[in-house]
Amino acid sequence: MIDWARIRDLRDEIGLEDFGEIVVLFLQEADEVIGRLGRNGRQNSVSDDLHFLKGAALNLGFRDLAGSCQEAERKVAAGHAIDLAEIADRFLASRTAFMAGLNEVLES
Repeated sequence: MIDWARIRDLRDEIGLEDFGEIVVLFLQEADEVIGRLGRNGRQNSVSDDLHFLKGAALNLGFRDLAGSCQEAERKVAAGHAIDLAEIADRFLASRTAFMAGLNEVLES
């Protein structure tokens, strides 16, 4: 679910202080995107939101969320319906797993 090696690499690349800021920013922005995902019903908006989430999730090691967003992006592009609740559930599960393991990453 979480790519802990990616998270450690990111922490080492940017430093602990900036890493903390990125985590907070990602979680805030992801919460906003999840909250608005599909609300306006426009295909372009949903596709853009999924693309943003996928990229941000990959950057922060949320591997399963990124995969779900990528698959949903493909479906939207092909004109198929997607399960937005599944994306939201995947984010919540990923966030929970991330927060549960974060202290170990920060201390290593």
